[in-house]
Order: sequence, then structure tokens, then C-alpha cells
Amino acid sequence: MTIRVNLAESSYDIQIENNAIDRCGNLFDKYNKVFIVTDSGVPKEYSERVAKSANGKAVVFVMKRGEENKNFVTLMNICNDMLTNGLTRKDCVCAVGGGVVGDITAFAASIYMRGIDFYNFPTTLLSMVDSSSGGKTGIDFGNVKNVIGTFYQPKKVIIDPSVLKTLSERQVRCGLAEALKMAATFDSKLFDFMSKGSFTDGEMQHIIERSVELKKSIVEKDVKEKSIRKSLNFGHTIGHGIEVAGKESRYHGECVAIGMVAMSSSDSSALFTR
Repeated sequence: MTIRVNLAESSYDIQIENNAIDRCGNLFDKYNKVFIVTDSGVPKEYSERVAKSANGKAVVFVMKRGEENKNFVTLMNICNDMLTNGLTRKDCVCAVGGGVVGDITAFAASIYMRGIDFYNFPTTLLSMVDSSSGGKTGIDFGNVKNVIGTFYQPKKVIIDPSVLKTLSERQVRCGLAEALKMAATFDSKLFDFMSKGSFTDGEMQHIIERSVELKKSIVEKDVKEKSIRKSLNFGHTIGHGIEVAGKESRYHGECVAIGMVAMSSSDSSALFTR
């Protein structure tokens, strides 16, 4: 399935297909070099498979895993490696990983030489259903999540549901929390469908596809989050606060889920006094 995000000259496709990660070589034909960013928590095989598609053009940068590494130091290291390897506007940058990798890699692509082409290969359910599309980039600073960043659209997003086989059950639940956010805000049928709680591979792909369709429709209406796109922050204000206070004890999706419960409670104040 291919979903087109229509944003005038910044339009791009989101491809959702099993084993798509192995069939992306044509994306790289026009580039001299392909700079791949992944992290130490992502199975090495995924960046290797993307690199193989680049036919000898690839350079791989491995950052440390974890939200705490989405910072200026890592950004500087990525940009330094891009410069050391001689990247120009005739090259491209690829993120292979979850939301942390996607956010910081897209930010680096947006500021290096005032912007070079960026491709996103999300490997977590959370990044597939939400952060990999829409053009938000950024890093954390001063104990505030994503406070420094840009809006910068990818050239293409390649979602390969087959890579979810290596994801822990906890990480899957985190991704489902973000999908549930999309359903709760914009699709009651998807919300009812997700209430069953467990899903086949085919049903999981349906959740991914529908979540991406919903995200696309909102982004097309409000690219820079001045109006309706703010709805996609449901659960995030409280969730981000919990993340910062918890120092990585809870994952992003878990914190967002808590935030959604808090905002949906008829007596939300009670949640903060227990």
C-alpha cells in the first residue's frame, strides 16, 4: 500500500509493505552517498539491509540508544560524521530505527548544508504509526522534549511491518498507545476495532495503515501545527512531563497512555494525588 502525502512541492509517499526494506535500491540511484543513522538498540540487520540496497554507497553511523541521547552532543557527532564523509546535497540521509533515531536524523538532514534529502525507515510500531511521517524533527534540551527542531518533510517513508517481529511486547504496546490516540481523536471505528486488545499480523498492518491515513489527512490540513494538528498531542503534555521526571523508567508510549487517561478522566485531579 502506498499513501501519498500531498504538500505541494514537499509531497511524498509512505510505502507500507512487508520486506520493503529490501526493495529500496531504486531510491538511492541518484545519490553519490547514503548516510544511514541507527542506534545500538536496533537489530543490526536492518541497517545492513538498507545499506545493501545502496550498492556500496552507504556509510552507517550508530548512536547510543535511548531518549537521553537525543541531544546536541549526538546531533553534533552525526553532523561531524556527515562532514567527515564528504556529504553534499547530492547525497541523502536515512534513519533506520524508532522515534528517537528518526527525530534527530531528520533534524540533522534539515540543517546540514541547509537541507539534504531524508528518508525514514521506522523499525518500531510507535514510529510507524506516528513520528515517521509529518515532518517534525528535533532534539531535547534543558529537560524539555523536542524543544529545538524544525519542520522538514522526508522524501519517502518506508514502513516494513515484518521488522516488528523483533520488537518486544512492551514496545508493541507503546506503539498501540499512539495508534489508539489516533483512533480516539479521529476514528471511532478504529477505536472500537482496537478494543479487542490482541491482533493478527494482518490486523496489525490494518492499524498501521489506518493510523498513517489519519495522520496524513491532519498534516495536509495543518503542516506546522497551528490548529487541528494540535489534537495529535492528546496525552503528550502530561506524558512528556512524566517522561522527563521518570528518567527513562517509562517508555514514551506508556507515558502518552497515562496522559490520555488523565485527560479523559472525569476527575483527573485525583490521578495526581494518589
